Amino acid sequence: MRCEFIAIGTELLLGQIVNSNAAWLGEQLALSGIDCLYHVTIGDNRQRMQDTIQQALHRSDAVIVSGGLGPTQDDITREVIADVMQVGLTRDDEIADRIRHRFESRGRVMSENNLRQADIPDGGFTIPQMPGTAPGLICPVGDKVIYAVPGVPFEMKMMITECVLPDMKKRSGITSVIKSRVLKTWGQTESGLDEMLTERMAYLDQNGGATIAFQASGIEGLKVRLTVKEVSEEAASEALAKEEMAVRDIIGDYIFGTDEETMESVVLNLLRQRNLTIAIAESVTGGMVSARLTAIPGSSDVLKGGIVSYASEVKYDLLNVPNGPVVTPDCARAMAEGVREALKADVGISTTGVAGPSEQEGQPVGTVHLGIAFGDHVEAQSTQLPGDRARVREYGVISLLNFVRLKILGRNANTPFSGNQN
Repeated sequence: MRCEFIAIGTELLLGQIVNSNAAWLGEQLALSGIDCLYHVTIGDNRQRMQDTIQQALHRSDAVIVSGGLGPTQDDITREVIADVMQVGLTRDDEIADRIRHRFESRGRVMSENNLRQADIPDGGFTIPQMPGTAPGLICPVGDKVIYAVPGVPFEMKMMITECVLPDMKKRSGITSVIKSRVLKTWGQTESGLDEMLTERMAYLDQNGGATIAFQASGIEGLKVRLTVKEVSEEAASEALAKEEMAVRDIIGDYIFGTDEETMESVVLNLLRQRNLTIAIAESVTGGMVSARLTAIPGSSDVLKGGIVSYASEVKYDLLNVPNGPVVTPDCARAMAEGVREALKADVGISTTGVAGPSEQEGQPVGTVHLGIAFGDHVEAQSTQLPGDRARVREYGVISLLNFVRLKILGRNANTPFSGNQN
């Protein structure tokens, strides 16, 4: 089945809202085995909307339209679809009652224009899932079909997942199961990962099986996506697990997590599993490490706290750092040991460095020293990070967390930063 996605909304064209729906939908269509040939964004203009939908129907089997289903005068998607179908609109009394009840249940007075959302193109029908006041639509046009869903991401995702994708697979006769897993990595370049996996990818190309793709994700590292296509859910899960094991054997400790895991959630889980607590001393990152860890629910059971020792005097007075230069590995070690003792934690970690815009203590911009005090060992790792001030600090955060991850696992942490560089 060939599919096309049309996003409706002048605010999208003006950049006032990021079209995150397109990225999510493209991924879901691919995982369902449906070819999405075009993503189009247009404003709230009746004629342009009609022309775009008609063009999409001419070259695709299914069209998904997102947005323009609300109650206001510029929400005209249902009217445009009716024009394309060359039919009228009929008010669905059941949908109208559901909209009224939604307002009444919240103790709110409903404006009458909300009932516009219950107007359905003749020959079309509504999507059963209705998390908001706007129903989605399924509108057959000959042997093709238009799906209309709200632009609100939560509402759109529910309708796509629970209704649109199953309906599209049924219409297209797709019975196979496609599953994907993302392996998240840090510390190796895209070209480096490609080189490491060259033989494996050549084997898969020749013998069939999973596909391997790379996706650069900035400060979150590099993602290696594994995708399999099998006859059943069980077979797909088995094939995916087998391929993940093969890739892990090759990449090893560069992999820090999978799918929805983040570096900070992985580190917290490692600490929790080992019944360890952690404390943080930050200079160059200015509290960003603490912020990422505390953003994870339940982090308080392992995170003792942090000290933002930005001024040299704070390092000297609170962390017992010896007087002298503060952009050094020795300072990072002293900060890690000092914060561990001050906050009575099992693990102390630290950052110090130069984020810019100019060098400091003779150290170039991007110099970052990471420290860890763990058990009987106090260590530091030095790295040179790329980018402007913001990116140096952000890269410093994940570099420190990765350093901690590897040390807790008892692995060699002397892997240089490389992020998503080629």
